[in-house]
Amino acid sequence: MSGFTDLWYRSSDGLRLYARDYAGPDVDAPVALCMHGLTRNSADFAGLAPHLTQRYRVLVADQRGRGRSACDPEPANYQPLTYVQDMFRLLDEQDVQQVVLVGTSMGGLMAMMMAAMQPARVSAIVLNDIGPEVDPAGLARIKAYVGKAEPVADWAAAVAQTRAINGDAFPTFTADDWLHFARALYRPQAQGDGLELAYDPAIATPLAAAEDTAVPPDLWPVFDAIATLPILVLRGAHSDILSSAGLQAMQQRKPDLSVAVVSDRGHAPTLDEPDARAAIDAFLKLAA
Repeated sequence: MSGFTDLWYRSSDGLRLYARDYAGPDVDAPVALCMHGLTRNSADFAGLAPHLTQRYRVLVADQRGRGRSACDPEPANYQPLTYVQDMFRLLDEQDVQQVVLVGTSMGGLMAMMMAAMQPARVSAIVLNDIGPEVDPAGLARIKAYVGKAEPVADWAAAVAQTRAINGDAFPTFTADDWLHFARALYRPQAQGDGLELAYDPAIATPLAAAEDTAVPPDLWPVFDAIATLPILVLRGAHSDILSSAGLQAMQQRKPDLSVAVVSDRGHAPTLDEPDARAAIDAFLKLAA
C-alpha cells in the first residue's frame, strides 16, 4: 500500500500537474503542503509525509517539469513565482483554507513567498536549509550540474552519479541509503532502456540566465513581512546554501525563530534524520 492517492489538477495555463495526497487521521484534519527543491520531486517526502499524517492531511506536489507533472514548453516559466501560483491553484481546488508549509530549498523560497502573498492562509512554516539569501558558493555548485547529467544505463550507474553530485552533503550515507536516494531521483527513460533524472533539463534555463546574486532575488523584505508567523529553520551543519551567518541574520530579525542544525548534513537534510524529525514534531506541536 502506497499510503497516498494520486491527485491530478490543471495549472492556470493548462499544464497537467500531480501531487501525492496522504490522508490525515480524519476528514477534518489540518493540511500540510510539502514542496521539494529545484531538481527533486514528491518522493523527497516519502519518509516525512506518512509521519505527519498522525495529525495532518499531507499534500506533496511535483512542481511543473518534475516527477509526474507535465513539462512546460516555455522554460521561462520554471521559476518560483510560477510554482507559487500552481500551489495556490492546488489549494484552491482542494478547498484548503489554511495550511502548514514545509519547503526544502526552492520549496522554502516558495513557502516564504506564499506566506507573504496570502498570510491569513498560512499557519506555520518549516524551512529546510534555505533562507532569504542564498550562499553564492552553493548556487555556483548547483548551476554546475543542473540539467547537465546524462542518462545512465542502470541503477548502479544512477547511484554512482547521485553520489558524485551529492556525496559531500551526506557523508554518513550507507550503500542502501544511496540506492534509496537514487530511486527517488531517477525514472526509466521515456525513449531508451536506461534511466534519467526525473526532471525536465530545461529547468536550468532561467537559472543559467540569471546573475549569481539574482537567484533568488533579495527575499529579506519577504522574510520581514512574514516574521509574525511561527517559523522553523533547519540547517545542514555544513550547508553551502544557507550559511551560518545567514541563519544568524534570520535570528536577529526574528528573535523567536525556531532553529535546528542537522549534524553530518550539507544541502539539504532529508528530514528523515532523528534530530530533524524531532525538531519538526516539537515545532508543529507548539505552533498548533
